Amino acid sequence: MQRELRLDHVGRRYGPRGPWVLRGVDLSLAPGTLVRVEGANGTGKSTLLRVLAGIDAPTEGRVTGRPRTAYVPERFPPALPFTAVRYLTHLGTVHGLSRRAAAHAAGQWLERLGAAAYAGTPLARLSKGSSQKVAVAQALLAEPELLVLDEAWTGLDADARAELERAVAERTASGGAVVFVDHDPRRLGDAPDATYTVREGTLHRRTDHTGAPAGPRVAVRVRGPVGGGLPADVHRIVASAEETAPGAHLLTVPASHSDVLLRTLLTARPPWHVVSVHAPEEHR
Repeated sequence: MQRELRLDHVGRRYGPRGPWVLRGVDLSLAPGTLVRVEGANGTGKSTLLRVLAGIDAPTEGRVTGRPRTAYVPERFPPALPFTAVRYLTHLGTVHGLSRRAAAHAAGQWLERLGAAAYAGTPLARLSKGSSQKVAVAQALLAEPELLVLDEAWTGLDADARAELERAVAERTASGGAVVFVDHDPRRLGDAPDATYTVREGTLHRRTDHTGAPAGPRVAVRVRGPVGGGLPADVHRIVASAEETAPGAHLLTVPASHSDVLLRTLLTARPPWHVVSVHAPEEHR
């Protein structure tokens, strides 16, 4: 069973007399949640993510309930003495996979992110975009319970950006938690369960409806066994679910999560029938 990560009165500064970068941070991350963190440069966003990922220890306060965690940093160090696939295979074994399973997962993620052609290329010779794909792949290898993404979409091409959004949906649908920072306010616009802003080292939950514009949504009409509820994972993916008739439901989902929703419905036992997929206003 996955655990809830808690930060209680966490503060962080660098050096015994350095200024406080974070102070008084309280945060709970339940399994299956997607959290966006915003804030101007230099406010402490990256430091917060490093504390969440376990890279930095808090100077004060406590972090409890830490799940298996993976992290994509803002800057990936490419000058390491490995090829892409050897690096990923090595990290997979560090995360507890067998060497065979790690190599298989490495190949899968390089393929999904459009970097399979560079599997045998030394990291130092990869372009910035290809290095970023390796950085994303290493975080997804072992299906982490907490995925922390610090500007992880930066440098990726359009296909890889979309694939990372699908991976985020897969993680939350399977009960993992994801925390992300991204400079594009439209990124996963309708998907986050909560949005926090870091201001002068303190954390504030956004409760209004201003800020990041909502991303596109998709309406999905489905039919399943009468008297049977929707598969449990569906409720982690959709923004809303309405039973329109016995066994029939209208689901609204962020467009970035639609592929994962359809796969979840079609692979359920028994499988659900997808009647239609369209923009929400089209079903009226």
